[in-house]
Parts: sequence; structure tokens; C-alpha cells
Amino acid sequence: MSFLIRVTGAWTRLLTDWLDRESLGARRLRAAVSAHSVNDAVPMVAWASMLHEASALRPEHPALGLDIGAGVAARHVGALGYLVMACDTLGDALAAYQRYERLFYGAGIAQVQPTGMHVSLSWPPGGGGALADEVAIAALVSFMRQQVDEQVSPTEVHFMHTASRDRQVACEQFFRCPVRFDQPRTLVSIPLPLLGLPLSKRDPMLKDLLERQAQALMEALPEPNAFDQSVQQLLARLLPEGQVSVDKVAASLHQSTRTLQRRLADSGLSWQALLDSTREQLACGYLQDHALSLAEIALLLGYSEQSAFTRSFKRWTGLTPRAFRAQAKPGR
Repeated sequence: MSFLIRVTGAWTRLLTDWLDRESLGARRLRAAVSAHSVNDAVPMVAWASMLHEASALRPEHPALGLDIGAGVAARHVGALGYLVMACDTLGDALAAYQRYERLFYGAGIAQVQPTGMHVSLSWPPGGGGALADEVAIAALVSFMRQQVDEQVSPTEVHFMHTASRDRQVACEQFFRCPVRFDQPRTLVSIPLPLLGLPLSKRDPMLKDLLERQAQALMEALPEPNAFDQSVQQLLARLLPEGQVSVDKVAASLHQSTRTLQRRLADSGLSWQALLDSTREQLACGYLQDHALSLAEIALLLGYSEQSAFTRSFKRWTGLTPRAFRAQAKPGR
């Protein structure tokens, strides 16, 4: 599977942010990162090469990947950053990660396994090597810690590479749990009680996106009443989870499907018309944010494939998403 694995250009900005924190010039390394736009797919071998060059700048550091990964922010993870920070609980955030992982690696490779009082996330070899793995897991745990008020820690972390004693000590101090090396898979084990923790942190990027989303929802209906607006707001929250249906929305509103359809009909709407209208308005807002790729927008709207989103958008507007984006003014 490793030949499929890659990262995004946004992810590689972790490295330039680290260079900035360390006040390192590293002109050649910065140029290598800047050669990719934030939406580019960067081969894992290229990412590993960048990290190897970074390690030569701090050869004495026992676990450089931890410092690089610790600088993670929403801008490094694209649509997933938005979704995680809009989730209610840490468990919801991990579910969002599992759904959107292929946007980063080109494939969904994480395995989620409940074991007793823990849930483990594990990954097979990805071709990036020790530094890439340490950056990824340090970023995952750091992002998790940023979203909750409590200082959470995994139960255990596994890496596939061999490590010196100094490296093991540095990793255990960072993750605040036992860290095992020479393991068959990279793994993070999380205590079940942590999954219920509410997320409390917010980011300006999320605020901007949600403000545009709220404006789009206001415009989706000519004269929306309170009920129509509540259904739309629920749709906007459920769409990224995929498989939105009238039955699921009705259940979330604690009413029967027939009642929901009747109340929409009272406003002159059908379920499909409301779904299409909401998706269209959200899509028009998302397309003005050039930090979001078309694949990310498709998933935000609940489509499993970008091609399905493209067909729907052309039916709604007469334009492809790419053509609409080209003629629209940026939203930022």
C-alpha cells in the first residue's frame, strides 16, 4: 500500500513553521517546501527527504519529529481541521479523522480497534521513515491536546523504527506514556473515557468558514422560517459525515419522517429541493475559499466522490466547480 501514500502541501508547512520557530534560514529547504502549493499531493519520499534535510540542521536533537509535529495547526490539515474543531467530542473528532484521512495520505489506511477500555488507531508502513512517523503522531496528539481543556495523553504509542535510549526518553516525556519501538505498526492507544471529552478550542480559520456557511444558509431559501433554518443548520452539520437521509434528519429532530416532509411541504419545499439548495449555497461559499480543494469540498457536502459533486454542481449552476471558482472572487 505504501506506493499510494503521500501528504499534502499544507502538511509540509509544518516544516517551514518549525524553521521559523528555530530562526533557521535553510533557503534550499524552504524552497523545496514552497515548490508545492497547499493543495498539492507531495510524494512521501519527497516529504521524507525534506525531513532528512531538516535533521541535518539539528543533528544533536534526539527526537526532532516531535518538535516539528508539535507546531500543528488547523491550516496544516485542511478540511479536517475545520471539521475536527466543529465536532462536539474527541470521539467525534477521531471519527472525522478516519473519514477524511484519504485526503492526506491518498488512501484510508488507519485501522481503529476497540480493546477493553481503550481504542487504538494504527497504521501500516507508509514509506516515510522514522521522522515522518514521529511528526505525524506528535501532530495527532498535539492537535488532540489543543482541542480540550484537559492535558490528555495516550495510553501507549508504538513506532516501527529502532530508537536510542535518548530518543525513547524524549518520546515518553512528550507523549507522557510508554512508547515502544521496533513494533509491526505505528499505533496510538487512547483511553475510552477521553473520547467523551468536549472540544473547547476554536481557530480563526474555522470562524471565517462558519460565518460564510451561515451566510450561505441564510441565502439558501428566499424567506426561510425558523423550522426551515433549523433543518438547514442540521444538514450543514450532518453533511460532512456522509449518507445524509431524510430519515436521519427526522430522527435528529425527534420527529417522524412523514412529519418532517409535511412541515417542509407547508413551506413549499421538498426534501430533495432543500438538500440541493443547501448544498448549492454551501458549495458556492466553499469554492471561494481557495485553501479548500475540490475533493475536500465534495466531502464537506457529503459526497463520497468528487465526480458526483461535479455533476450535481453543474446541474445546479450550469458550471463545473472549477469554472465557477475561476470566475468567482476569492472569499478572503
